[in-house]
Amino acid sequence: MYFQIQDLNVYYRAIHALQGISLTVNKGEIVALIGGNGAGKSSTLNSISGVVDITSGSITYQDENITGRATDQIVRKGLVQVPEGRHIFPKMTVQENLEMGAFLKNDKAQIQRDMERVFDLFPRMKERRNQPGGTLSGGEQQMLAIGRGLMGDPDLMLLDEPSMGLSPILVEQIFDIIVDINSQGTSILLVEQNAQMALAVADRGYVLETGEIVLTGSGLDLLNDPKVRAAYLGGDSDASESGSGAYYF
Repeated sequence: MYFQIQDLNVYYRAIHALQGISLTVNKGEIVALIGGNGAGKSSTLNSISGVVDITSGSITYQDENITGRATDQIVRKGLVQVPEGRHIFPKMTVQENLEMGAFLKNDKAQIQRDMERVFDLFPRMKERRNQPGGTLSGGEQQMLAIGRGLMGDPDLMLLDEPSMGLSPILVEQIFDIIVDINSQGTSILLVEQNAQMALAVADRGYVLETGEIVLTGSGLDLLNDPKVRAAYLGGDSDASESGSGAYYF
């Protein structure tokens, strides 16, 4: 199995944030995890990356159990998360931010190749390589955050809300880049509130509601599902309630 979560449970004190969720990512796939605010999407990614403690369940990556591993060990195995909110270093230059993504590497030639790959994907980053990250626009900072993640040369990339706060045109650009990264061989687990865009590019998807997986299917099937459309895409269905994003059965 390439990547698998089985019966994952996470608590924040008395709050049962993730309630026995299970999901898989096959090599080469884009898998979307959609849901409303507070559904547990970021908690899922943070559990995978070792940022939050797991109460029970298992995470397997490339046939190895990585449950409870330290974050740096997980990154060394080729699993890299691009966090929600970008979290770039505002006073460091674009190039310095990118170099931070390669902090576990010692091969200077490989680092340079990864840098050139990032500049090929994001020509604007090459133009601004000596500019402080904090002076970039929101869209450029998102590009920088993704580029920094790519500097770890990931085999599986976890993307947490890459379109958050961006204009529609920039959202389209970011998703085009995600498809491009995937076409170059990087598998992707994509957390998104923009269900329309996420499911349009995803091979498969999962719907997460208050810590539980309530539906799974191909990206196309979920995109056309009446209940998903009502809850997340603005369609009409008895499943929706005042646009809350809740998913009912």
